[in-house]
Amino acid sequence: MLWILGLEQRDYLAAHCGDSQTVIEPCMVSSDPRILHCSSPKELPVRLGFDLCAEEEAFLSRRKKVVAKALKQALQLDRDLQEDEVPVVGIMAEGGGTRAMTSLYGHLLALQKLGLLDCVTYLSGISGSTWAMAHLYWDPEWSQKDLEGPISHVREHLTKSKLSAFSPEHLEIYRRELQLRAEQGHSTTVVDLWALVLESMLHGQVVDQKLSGQRTALERGQNPLPLYLSLNVKENNLDTFEFKEWVEFSPYEVGFLKYGGFVPPELFGSKFFMGQLMKRLPESQICFLEGIWSNIFSLNLLDTWYGLTCSEGDWKQHIKDKIQNVEKAPVASSATSSWMESSWLKSGTALAQAFKGFLTNRPLHQCEANFLHGLQLHRDYCNQKDFSTWADFQLDPIPSRLTPQEPQLCLVDPAYFINTSFPSLLRPGRRMDLILSFNCSLNSPFEALQQSELYCRARGLPFPHVELSPEDQLQPKECYLFSDPTCPEAPVLLHFPLVNVSFKDYSAPGVKRSPAEIPAGQVDVTKDTSPYALCNMTYKKEDFDGLLRLSDYNVQNSQAAILQALRTVLKRRAPEARPSKAQM
Repeated sequence: MLWILGLEQRDYLAAHCGDSQTVIEPCMVSSDPRILHCSSPKELPVRLGFDLCAEEEAFLSRRKKVVAKALKQALQLDRDLQEDEVPVVGIMAEGGGTRAMTSLYGHLLALQKLGLLDCVTYLSGISGSTWAMAHLYWDPEWSQKDLEGPISHVREHLTKSKLSAFSPEHLEIYRRELQLRAEQGHSTTVVDLWALVLESMLHGQVVDQKLSGQRTALERGQNPLPLYLSLNVKENNLDTFEFKEWVEFSPYEVGFLKYGGFVPPELFGSKFFMGQLMKRLPESQICFLEGIWSNIFSLNLLDTWYGLTCSEGDWKQHIKDKIQNVEKAPVASSATSSWMESSWLKSGTALAQAFKGFLTNRPLHQCEANFLHGLQLHRDYCNQKDFSTWADFQLDPIPSRLTPQEPQLCLVDPAYFINTSFPSLLRPGRRMDLILSFNCSLNSPFEALQQSELYCRARGLPFPHVELSPEDQLQPKECYLFSDPTCPEAPVLLHFPLVNVSFKDYSAPGVKRSPAEIPAGQVDVTKDTSPYALCNMTYKKEDFDGLLRLSDYNVQNSQAAILQALRTVLKRRAPEARPSKAQM
């Protein structure tokens, strides 16, 4: 992709960037069509390009050593693997609120018990699954320790009353945090309040953690690289089927898969123009990023609030209807507002009325400064292969309506479009060999996967064909393998639906339940009366443990399928399986 600055923009930089040595040529030819030409030796803060950043490349080299050792032990290999023989395995976690969070803990716990967690290179998630991911990376050694520690922490807070999250003391904390955020220059919306309430619900306090701080968990390749996703949409039209752009967050970079533009997480939210940093803001706490990644669940704030403060029957039903609609077909409100008003913290009726006002007419997106603002695209950008791969809408021929022309990003939960995190794993530089797909839907275990396949095939992205029999659609099993022998670039995919098939009869793989243990196997993940509904932020202890153990069991019970899939992709990576130079 060719990024070009015209004479008018060059003059703007000369006047505002304070660097008299910076000269941006209006148009220059390069062997790499994605380079922004600047005669200054100082690199732009915005990295332009579709390749992986140098920090991630270095991480991959470190992680491959860990993966090679784990694979040798798991598959009982008789020799050490060379770096180019090590397959890349990624976890693709779905969203689904506390249900997704709890399930992911169970899946990761099972992989750890099987000695396979160290075989994973990437851990990608959206919405509720990011709650588990962000919490795990508090500890730089999390995957090398017993996961029962962080699981116990979540169990404690998920099974207690959420009343304290709305106590006067916590409300005062939220007010101070939001006031500080506004004073720092960040825009503030109800999504930021949701982020703070969520943090209190899940952890009992607001924790000072940053996305860039997760790099310490990657220094030796000791953990998988976490990848979080969001969607950028048009602020005046939040219909993701008309306009959407994937935005990826990692400890190394935040950026657009579509445009090939990235900044370090320390600079996300800061003010940019034409690739130059104009005003640096403090890095946001990761809880505010969680508010972006999972803002569809701000409806849960409604659910909790009306139960604690209001007895108006009509309003209760109004909110219940909104929450139920999210599980079926989420559509964001188009209303926008900035709500930093002093009245919202007042006690009694005034507080309830303030909450009612901005919660029932709230924006469900987050506004952040656009780090691509002012960059101009070459008129033939649509013809660039890497760009077109991720194109999603009908506005491409009109450069004036593209995101770099917007001063702000409008970020929403990816679950508004597809409830899965596949785009990050399919970036060409990551060369995914095996994807472990963890489903957490109560009613449609294959829907997100089939939508992902359709999306990828329409855009020429390699993805295995998801073919199911009528019996599988009616009564899903615990594990499915999908592959495409006609497309070697397509990863092998193992899909784990959220089902209770044999767990109701077995407490562990091969261990039949005694009559006294039968009730523990009755985990309801199908009916409308399930305790794991999207709007439920509080579980009974037995419900939390039931979902955790079910997810753990389903993966452990599929050990043979996982090992076979690893052998398959390892064979693909073998030297004799690679095409010769003459064939390429």
